[in-house]
Amino acid sequence: MADDEAQSDIPSARMMSWARNSAAYRLGKRMHTEKQLFDAISRKAREKFGEVTDAQVRALAESAVKFGYEIRALDDTAFAGIASRSGMRSGKSKRAIAQKLSLKGVARDTIEEAVVDADDFFAAVVLARKRGFGPFRKAMSDDDRRAKELFTFARAGFAFDIGKRVVAMSLDEAEEVLAKGRHL
Repeated sequence: MADDEAQSDIPSARMMSWARNSAAYRLGKRMHTEKQLFDAISRKAREKFGEVTDAQVRALAESAVKFGYEIRALDDTAFAGIASRSGMRSGKSKRAIAQKLSLKGVARDTIEEAVVDADDFFAAVVLARKRGFGPFRKAMSDDDRRAKELFTFARAGFAFDIGKRVVAMSLDEAEEVLAKGRHL
């Protein structure tokens, strides 16, 4: 009986084939971190194969991750770098980018390496343009409006000094910062 229990912990060939195909499909659609792929395969295996053991699920997910590395479609360092640049161009602070990457299961040292070149000042100007703050403001400015804008920058993870600089900028200065950062 112990041999039967040990055998049930090994996924069938059909399960392994499914895990490989599912990993290829997911990685073909978009980039994943190792943790994202592991979690997705685990979740779907439980749905697809009703009576599956935890050991089988773990083996399927590990197999999918290994396959992702073999075909070079899984790379947390590349994922973090791309997410960092994309986040900066969309107005996210280093802190916000790091937090998002951490939630996706990227290692702390990989995150630190990815956000080291991120420019918080550029990202804050992008955020100001998106929200119509500071130099991009349409209405007249008053103390309450400036305070709300500064609080928004703080909630987005930007330092107070950066928010204050952006709110005080002229439209020409802001456009110049955005033009310089377009190559990023």
